[in-house]
Amino acid sequence: MGGPPKVVVVMPAYNAGRTLRMTYEELPKDTVNLVILVDDGSTDATLDIARELGIEIFVHDRNYGYGANQKTCYTEALKAGCEIVVMVHPDYQYDPTLVPKIIEPITKGEADLVLGSRLKGGGSAIQQGMPWWKYLSNRFLTGVENLVFGLELSEYHTGYRAFTREVLETANFRMNSDGFVFDQEIIAQAVAARFRIAEIAVPVRYFPEASSAGFWASCAYGLKILWVVARYLLHRFGLKHSRRLQNIRERYSRLGRRDR
Repeated sequence: MGGPPKVVVVMPAYNAGRTLRMTYEELPKDTVNLVILVDDGSTDATLDIARELGIEIFVHDRNYGYGANQKTCYTEALKAGCEIVVMVHPDYQYDPTLVPKIIEPITKGEADLVLGSRLKGGGSAIQQGMPWWKYLSNRFLTGVENLVFGLELSEYHTGYRAFTREVLETANFRMNSDGFVFDQEIIAQAVAARFRIAEIAVPVRYFPEASSAGFWASCAYGLKILWVVARYLLHRFGLKHSRRLQNIRERYSRLGRRDR
C-alpha cells in the first residue's frame, strides 16, 4: 500500500435510532474513510438520524435478518474500494473508539481477520453485565470451535470484527445464512482458507437500548453454531461437501496466497 489503507466502517442497523448518533460520533474520523449503514427494515428513526449525520445509506425494503444485512454491508464496502472493513454495531454495545486498535494487527501485517473479544480479559464480561448463562454458553461453544478449528481464541461470538478485503473476496459469504449464525459461517470460511485470525480485548456495554438475544433465542443460536462446526468437519474429512466451503481452497490459490 502506498499510504494508509482505506478503512470502511459498516453498520448493520435495525431500529438503532436511540444509539446510532452516539456510536457514529465516537468513530475516529481520522482513521475511518467511509461509514456505510445498511438499514434492515427499521420502523423507528434510524434512517432519519443516519441522513442527518451524512452517513452513506442502503435500505432493505423489509427486515431480512442480521446475516442478510451483513451481506449488503460487505458487498457495498467492496464496491466502495475498501482495503479494511470494520463492522461496528450501531447499538453502542461495543466501543467505537477502538477501531484503530482492532485494525492494528491487519495494518502491521499480522492478521487478516480480527475479532474484538469480550472475554479476553477473563470474567470481566460478567462484571460488565453479560448474563451468566450467556457467558457459560459462550465459553462452551468457543471451546468446541477452538478444538475443531485448531485455534486458541477467547471468543468467536463477537459482533466487533475487522476484515481485509482479501478475506471478503475469498469467502463465499453471500451463500451464508441470513440469520445470526452468519457470523460463525464466515469464520469457518476464513479458517478453511487459512487466513490468520487475531483478537483484541474490548469492553462491552449492557443496557436496555443495546441489542441482546434472550435465553431461548440464544439456545437456538448455539445449536446452529454446532451445526456449522459439524458441517465444517464433514467437509474437511470429505464426508459431505459444503457448497459454502467447497470453492474456498481454489479461490484461495487463485488469489496467490500461500499456506501458513
